[in-house]
Parts: sequence; structure tokens; C-alpha cells
Amino acid sequence: MGIEIIDEPNTTTSWPMMNVTERYKAVDPELAEGTGPIAFDWLKNFYITAYHRLRDENKGALPTSKAVVFHDGFDIDQWKDFMRGEDGGLAPEFENVILDTHQYLMTAEMMGCPQTVEGYDDFVKNTYVPMIAEMSEYFPVIVGEWCLFNSVGCGVDTHGGQSVLNGEEGAHAETLSAEEKRALYQGVAESQLNAWSNGSGFYYWNYKLLTDTVNTPGWIGWDAWDLGRCIAQNWFPVQQ
Repeated sequence: MGIEIIDEPNTTTSWPMMNVTERYKAVDPELAEGTGPIAFDWLKNFYITAYHRLRDENKGALPTSKAVVFHDGFDIDQWKDFMRGEDGGLAPEFENVILDTHQYLMTAEMMGCPQTVEGYDDFVKNTYVPMIAEMSEYFPVIVGEWCLFNSVGCGVDTHGGQSVLNGEEGAHAETLSAEEKRALYQGVAESQLNAWSNGSGFYYWNYKLLTDTVNTPGWIGWDAWDLGRCIAQNWFPVQQ
């Protein structure tokens, strides 16, 4: 399909929300000293430089039939004036460019979305749907990462998808019955699939999860990251 320039650059928007230095402790504090977020002006220049290098005919250019994809740095509104020409459309020097955004319910929780079925549904309909529709006027938009994972399914507040690996203690027992969990996931699946239909495509993250979420303490609810398990447990709405 194409090449994405860089995955999830951690920008001035996402850095404080993710509390990076606390969430991901430095292995070598001295080496990590001075670590900080990426400024959008720098990132935009980086993307433009990368685009021209990828399309350089003197260096085995990526053909224009293949897309150059760039990630939004967790702030999709930053890109409305990016690569624009004098008429407001995509400048002629840029061809087949796609905007990639990664949207998770755990991120919605960090933005204040209530951890309820109704809260998720409302957030998806009133935030994701208009967001994808609006940005599709500027670029083809793909949701390059999304899944059914949420704190309600875990039975605990995951504080933005943090696990036992980050020192968070997961639930010791299921808080939902199999029927309740199926209803929860089918609901958030339907809402999100409807939202992503306003764009140009989407990719579920992930196809397979190696963690044994059933027998390993603290991992209840994390099988929602595994597409194979979600399908096996009938967590997607039945397609007519």
C-alpha cells in the first residue's frame, strides 16, 4: 500500500497526557536526560523532507501508486494547513498522501470520556465521527490502530491502558459475565466501525496477542487487543 514515515511521534500534545517519563522509566537515566516531546513545526518539516526523499527518482523512488503515510502525532487538527497549495487543496508537488490517526477508547478515557458503555458510545459518535469526516476533506484518513479494549472490560481503571508492566494492578476476577462482556464489546465495536466508515480504511490492533490473559494474573480484559480472540468470542456485531 505504501510507507508510513514514522509511527506515533510523541508530540507536545501527547507527551503530558501520556506522562511519558513516569509511564516508561528510563533504563539509563543519564542517557535519557533532556528527553522531551516533538514540536509540530519540526515534525512537519521532517515529514516533508521524508516525502521528497521517498519520491526522489534518482534514488529508486517510491512510485506514486504507493502512498506516503504520515501519523498525526495524536493531534489530528494540526494537519489542516499541511501540504496545502494556494487554492487550499493538496499542493501539486505532493501525490498520494494519507493521514494516519490512532484512536483508542483508553485514550478517550484519558481525555475525560466516562468509563461506561453510554460514555464510550457518546464519545465515539460526538468526537470520532465528526473528526474523521472533517479531516477527510483534507486528506484520505485511515485509522491505523484501534481496538475494543476499554477499562470497563478490564474491571478496573487502566489509566490509559497501563498494565502490570507499568505497575498497575489489574482485576483479580471478572466483573462482567460473558453475556455482559459480549454486549459491551459488540456495542463499542459497532460505534467505532460506524465512525471509521467516514474515512478511507482502518486496521485493528492487533491480530494476535501472545500474553495469556486467562491464566496470567492482572491481565483480565486485555484479550480485547487480540482480533482472533474477539472474533472467536463473538465480540463484533453480527453483519447482515
